Amino acid sequence: MSTIPFRRLVAVETRKLFDTRSGQVMAVILIVLTVALIAGRGLTAGPRLGMLIGTAGIGFGTLLPVLGILTVTGEWSHRTALTTFTLEPRRSRVLLAKCLPPLLVTVAACLFAILVAVPVTAVVAGVREAPADWAVDPRALLGWTAGCVLVVAMGLALGLLLQNAPAAIVICLSSTMAWSAIGRLGATGETLAAWLDLGTTTAPLTAGALTGDQAARLAVSVLCWIIVPMAAGVVRAIRKDVA
Repeated sequence: MSTIPFRRLVAVETRKLFDTRSGQVMAVILIVLTVALIAGRGLTAGPRLGMLIGTAGIGFGTLLPVLGILTVTGEWSHRTALTTFTLEPRRSRVLLAKCLPPLLVTVAACLFAILVAVPVTAVVAGVREAPADWAVDPRALLGWTAGCVLVVAMGLALGLLLQNAPAAIVICLSSTMAWSAIGRLGATGETLAAWLDLGTTTAPLTAGALTGDQAARLAVSVLCWIIVPMAAGVVRAIRKDVA
C-alpha cells in the first residue's frame, strides 16, 4: 500500500474540522462573537487598537480549545477510528495531522481579530470624535497569539489523553475558576497557581515582557498541561484497541 502524503492527511483533517455541524456552528459563532466583542468594546472603551485586539481573546479562550478537543476526540465518539487507522496504520501521523489544523486556525483567528480591530478603531474614532490609539507592541501581539495557541494546545492535550470530549471540555473550561480558587488558599495556593496555572504563566507572554523567572514558570505549566498529557495521550491512542 502506497504511503499517504502527510499534506493530504492534514487537508483531510482540516476538512473534518468544518464538515461537521458542530464545527460549522462553532466557526460561525466564533466569527460573529469576535466582531461583536471588538465592536462593543470599541464603542464603550474607546478607539485603542491594542485593547480591541486583545478583546477577541475572550471568545478565543473558550471556543478554540473546544474546537481542538472535538477534533481529536471525534474518531472515538463517532467510532470511525477503525476506518481511519486502517487507511493510515501509522497512528502518530494521523494524530499529528489532527493537531495541526486547530493550531493553524488559532493563528488565522488572531489575524482575523487584527483585521477586524483596525477598521473598528478607525470607525469608533470617527463616531466618538476622539483620536485613535494605534500603538501596538509587536512583542505583545506575538505573545498574545502564542498564548492563544498554547491554550488550544492544552485542549488538544486533554482531548488526546481523555479521549472523551465532555470530560476534556469541562476540565479545560473550568481550570480558570479552579486555579482562581486555589490561588486564594494561602501562600501554598499562590505558589501552585504561579507555577502551574497556564492562564497566569502566559500573562507576561501576552504582555510582551517575559523575564527569565516568568519563562521558567511558563515552561513548567506547559510541561504539566501540554507536553505530559499530550505524550501520554499519543501513547494511549497508539496502543488502544479499536477493533
